[in-house]
Amino acid sequence: MIASPVPALTRRSLIVTGASALAAPGAFAAAPANGRLGFAVFRGKDKVGEHLMRFTRNGSGLMVNTEVEMRVRLGPIPVFRYAHTATERWRDDSFASLTTRTDTNGKIEQVKAEATGAGIAIEGPGGRLTAPASAAPLTHWNALALEGPLFNPQLGKIMKIRTARAGRESVQLADGRSVPATRWTIRGEAEIDNWYDTAGAWAGLRGKLEDGSTMIYRRI
Repeated sequence: MIASPVPALTRRSLIVTGASALAAPGAFAAAPANGRLGFAVFRGKDKVGEHLMRFTRNGSGLMVNTEVEMRVRLGPIPVFRYAHTATERWRDDSFASLTTRTDTNGKIEQVKAEATGAGIAIEGPGGRLTAPASAAPLTHWNALALEGPLFNPQLGKIMKIRTARAGRESVQLADGRSVPATRWTIRGEAEIDNWYDTAGAWAGLRGKLEDGSTMIYRRI
């Protein structure tokens, strides 16, 4: 039973990402051939928004632009609004930089992260820190990033999580079709399952929210 839809969509739950079966995809391999990914976002059975990504290749570089919009209503009345934008850059399959801006019911949070000689320099709402050079943001689309340390792209904090490849199965898309995919699990301060299709592209997500309900991403 849901007491209120507002606390269910918290900053933690919205954080708002290769093994042999995926041919160990790097950032370029994980980027879809058409340069776009889109997801319909559901909280339980109710559609609450969309998550859209655009991928631009430039020589050895890859830029990923993300836009997320979510809204929860009680009848006709909006009770929760969430908007997140991000620009993420990779060079030679290594994380290079990230800038994000998040608006949660009018509260603004921003993060900047950049690869340096000393590691990943991150500045977020809680201050500054240096993450290991192998760290990457949990932006979900690149399965290879799940093999190293991850930081929250909205809060700029190192995440206390465990990741594991869970095997092959199918995942349902927004149009009702199912495609073969590899599932990765994320456990700890977040409880998320991500699916990646046979080409290595992000295909779906399921996450447990703080009130026990479920958030589901179905690829458009």
